[in-house]
Amino acid sequence: MIWYVLLVAAVAAERIAELVVARRNERWSMARGATVAGQGHYPAMVALHTGLLAACVAEAWLGGRPFVPALAWPMAAVLVAAQGLRWWCISTLGPRWNTRVIVVPGLPLVEGGPYRWLRHPNYVAVVAEGVALPLVHTAWLTAVAFTVLNAVLLTVRIRCENAALAGAWSARSAPAGDIAA
Repeated sequence: MIWYVLLVAAVAAERIAELVVARRNERWSMARGATVAGQGHYPAMVALHTGLLAACVAEAWLGGRPFVPALAWPMAAVLVAAQGLRWWCISTLGPRWNTRVIVVPGLPLVEGGPYRWLRHPNYVAVVAEGVALPLVHTAWLTAVAFTVLNAVLLTVRIRCENAALAGAWSARSAPAGDIAA
């Protein structure tokens, strides 16, 4: 069980690293006149992701969930792949990546890296991680609960992000007199 706690702690440390990168990127974006959208759902997202980490350990420990190698090792591989995809997204977006919905006006959509194939590849990583991390130690209730709640949250988040990106695109392509309106 201790190794699982260490694994969850490693994912938590990765999340803290993401927040450090996001804070730096937020300063970069705001210095370039960025707008922030979706502030209302952000606390729920933080709570859900923090809850995932706590629930993984709690269910495995309090629920007496067994370590099942035939499930654990494939889920560990999915978890590692999800982290790889997440950091590929972060490196592809560079200073434009953030945990918040922040759009810098005038910048084109990123179409390289994983964005060449998917509009929101980071959310694929989030979904995969939300299933895989709990199932490494058969915490299936956590996997199901996170997946359902995350689906609701991602519906809100993706709509918000798409609207923010569409607004930035339409403002950029509008005639000069319309932008200030």
